[in-house]
Amino acid sequence: MNSRETFPTALVFGASGQDGAYLSRSLLDRGYRVIGTFRGASESSKNNLRALGIDNRVTMLATSLSDFDTVFSIISDTRPSEIYNLAGLSSVGLSFEQPRQTLESIALGTLNVLESIRRVDPGVCAFFAGSSECFGETHDPASELTPFHPKSPYAIAKTSAYWLARSYRETYGLFACTGILFNHESPLRPDRFVTRRIVNAARSIAAGSDDHLSLGDISVVRDWGWAPEYVEPMWLMLQQDHPDDYIIATGHSHSLEHFVECVFSAVDLDWRQHVTVDTSRFRPTDIRQSMANPEKASTSLNWRATTGFESLISKLVAGDLD
Repeated sequence: MNSRETFPTALVFGASGQDGAYLSRSLLDRGYRVIGTFRGASESSKNNLRALGIDNRVTMLATSLSDFDTVFSIISDTRPSEIYNLAGLSSVGLSFEQPRQTLESIALGTLNVLESIRRVDPGVCAFFAGSSECFGETHDPASELTPFHPKSPYAIAKTSAYWLARSYRETYGLFACTGILFNHESPLRPDRFVTRRIVNAARSIAAGSDDHLSLGDISVVRDWGWAPEYVEPMWLMLQQDHPDDYIIATGHSHSLEHFVECVFSAVDLDWRQHVTVDTSRFRPTDIRQSMANPEKASTSLNWRATTGFESLISKLVAGDLD
């Protein structure tokens, strides 16, 4: 295992997001000093940290990952022993509308973090958040050896970031790991995500509203996990003797239709009476099936997702922050 100082410092790019907030809480519980970054200077950037009751325990700094000088200065000034890059535009749908911003925030942002580490302290251990979208269509469960076939600006940016981290690891010997994360949800997800839209609509209708939910292709299949669990392997990757890349997933996939059915059933509603499919919402390059084989993480990191699909639905409907 890597040696660690008594009270290590962790720098979390994107600490204001879903994963960043849960990771920050986990690191604080382990005795870390946590420094987080966020875009802009709005007080709302602390909402997720505030929801978890840790907003006063994380030092927050405004930054833009696409600005090398800012990234370099933050790493140089804070001198962290571990860096977690969870920042960047996180919506596949939005990436079609903002392709340049997507590439800059993810691919260029990753490059800026890697190059800053190389110049400031090559001994820093760094985690980078990858995505199942890199694989594209998976007719068989994807492993770490499955070739990438990205089908959106977001997936292309994440694929570029993966290869950048791997290149710096092999070329300069950096301790750079990528977690290839499949879908993972929590009440901290922004409302623009389809899972939040489904849960919010079901709860609103159950409370008496006459809302109606319009969705795109509900036949798509995804591997959905519980986000608070997914920050554990992020940390575990940086505690290993050697850097490597790992798929983080449950290993079980379900259709979006099944997800909708279970959410509405949890509030005693028949989804077919409240949901319509709108073909105008279909994406021409949407991934129809996404499946994962997380065995490497189970074997090497001794980590496996423990929240099953039914439990995930219950937590989301209840608004459980875990």
